[in-house]
This record gives sequence, structure tokens and C-alpha cells, in this order.
Amino acid sequence: MPAGPRPTGPKLWFGPAAVLVSAALLVAGCSSSGKGGGSSAAASGSASSSAPAPASSNQLEQDYQHVIAQVLPSVVQITAGNSLGSGIVFDDKGDIVTNAHVVGSATTFTVTLANSSKPLDATLVGSYPDSDLAVVRLSSPPSGLKPAVFADSAKVAVGQITLAMGSPLGLSSSVTQGIVSAVGRTVSEPRTADSPGATIGNMVQTSAAINPGNSGGALVNLSNQVIGINTLTAVDPELNGSAAPGIGFAIPAVTVTNIANQLIKDGKVSNSGRAALGVTVRPYFDANFQPAGAAVVSVTAGGPAASAGLQAGDVITKVNDTAITSPSALTTALASLAPGDKATVGYQREGKDQTAQVTLGTL
Repeated sequence: MPAGPRPTGPKLWFGPAAVLVSAALLVAGCSSSGKGGGSSAAASGSASSSAPAPASSNQLEQDYQHVIAQVLPSVVQITAGNSLGSGIVFDDKGDIVTNAHVVGSATTFTVTLANSSKPLDATLVGSYPDSDLAVVRLSSPPSGLKPAVFADSAKVAVGQITLAMGSPLGLSSSVTQGIVSAVGRTVSEPRTADSPGATIGNMVQTSAAINPGNSGGALVNLSNQVIGINTLTAVDPELNGSAAPGIGFAIPAVTVTNIANQLIKDGKVSNSGRAALGVTVRPYFDANFQPAGAAVVSVTAGGPAASAGLQAGDVITKVNDTAITSPSALTTALASLAPGDKATVGYQREGKDQTAQVTLGTL
């Protein structure tokens, strides 16, 4: 999915769900006082006080409440400079996983646990913007810290009920509900001061509301497991950039645990789990100055492209059945593939069309 309007079909942009701390929350009709003499219950005397309690709650409601009680203590609020987002307790040592765009360029943070109002100091362990993930660590982890349980991403299926937990607009420990709308989405983030515009594959699409401040929070199933990290929401340019209802995206649990474990162990990522061609490219334009491919600037010695015979100066125009008109299109095509996959790469060399069979490496 492109990070911008397309000529046909839905016109969507994608925005990281972080928020400025200074953002004001506007709620229509929720004032504690106003014209009209108060609530309708007050106008009708003591009717509300005599209303009977529900005879019983249904099973789904009980399931929701159980999941919230089990998982919400693992979801935290993170303040980084002037921005605010969410995070998930990863282990009992005080490591918290979140989005890279939440931490931005900051190295120190304040973290507020779900069961406390006291801010705790934290420092950066490592950040990997290419997958929009980062880990921060509490300087003095409190006792009783509750790490989240991460799901098997292979078992996430369309139609499963989801709960999104985080701090939208600074409202800590908020929960919304929806379903898994799709799996395996490839989404490109917009380029911002805190994000290089990462293209992320295998994302979970959900109808659960993901709002500014939810970034880094948990998308949870009814088995008390985190299936992904809330990261993006779609916005519709035809609605003045307002959120497109029910279209949010989460980085899958398998990617979260893979990246977080490497950042905690080594402070860097050496195996992203993402496919790589082993080339550096630049935009290429045809005679009409239209985007027409990704021109190879350099080829990694011994890498996948070099082993398949690609050279500097070649112009990549296709990966399997996907046309490549730009470097970002190449990135998107590779994001949907995995290391070890075999891909047919179409390219031009001195004006002649050629193909190569490439066994993809690891970014």
C-alpha cells in the first residue's frame, strides 16, 4: 500500500499514531454542566437511582473484561520530549518495546505504568527505524512488573476479535475493540522528523480504533496475547486528513519479538527477518521524465544481486509480477517477501530487457 493517494480506488495516507503532549482533547456533549439544567435523569427525578442492575453479563463481555485485567497492566505510557505514545512491558528487567517513531531522537524518557501515576525514568536501549521498533529500559524497575505474552503470528486470522490498548490523546489505559480485518499487509509510513518512512510487511490490519498516542501500544486477542504493536492509522485526504474509520495497522508479534530480542542483547539489529537484494539504488526516469525503475548504484559483493549477475548501471523494472518504477516500489515489493525466497528480477542493461533468478538475502 502506498503512503499517499492513488489514482484509483481508496485515497489513503498513513500516519504514525503518536501525539504531541500539548494536544488538546475536544469532546462534544461530555461537559459536566451546561444549558438545559443537567442530565435527563436529573430532570426526571430519581429514575436513574432506581434503575435495576443488569441481571447478568454475557460471556463475550466477561471475556473482554478478563483480557483487559490480564494485559492492560503490561501497557505503559511513554513521554519522549514533546511527544507521547505507548509501550509494552517486554520482560521483568524493565525493557519496554515501542515504536521507533515514538522515541524519535530522544535517549531519555518518562514512563507511566498502568497501575501507577508516578512517572519512571527510562533510557534508550536501541532503535531500529527500518521496522519502526525500539526498546527503552526503566532505570529502576519496580517489583511486580508484568511482561506481556506475545502470540504466534501464524495463528492470527481474519475475523478474530482484537482489543487495542494504549494512551490515545494522552488518555492512559484506554481500550478499543474490533476484529482482524486483514493480515499480510505491506504499508509504507510517511517520512517525518521521527521516521525515515519505513516500509513494513506482514502487518495486521484491524478495525479497532488506533488514535494518536496509541503508537507502541498493544493489539491483543482474547487469549490474553499481544498479536502486534499499534503503529499506523489510515487518514483520508478527501476528508481534510482526518482518520479513516476502522483502518489501523499493527506490526506483527513475530517481528516485534525478533527485533526487540536483538536490541536487548546487542543494542543493534543484525537479522531483521526482511528480504534484501543487496543493492543500492536511485530513481530512474525515462525519456519523458517519468519514473521508470530503480537504477542500481552499487552491488554488495557476494550478495544476492551480485550472485545473480546484476551490476551497477542496471535498471530494475520488475520483481516477480510487480512493476518497479521507483526505489520505494522496490522496497515495497521486497517487504512482501522473505529471506531465502527466490524472485525473478527484471532489469534493463544498455537498453535491453533481461531477467535474473535471485535468492534473496537478509536486510
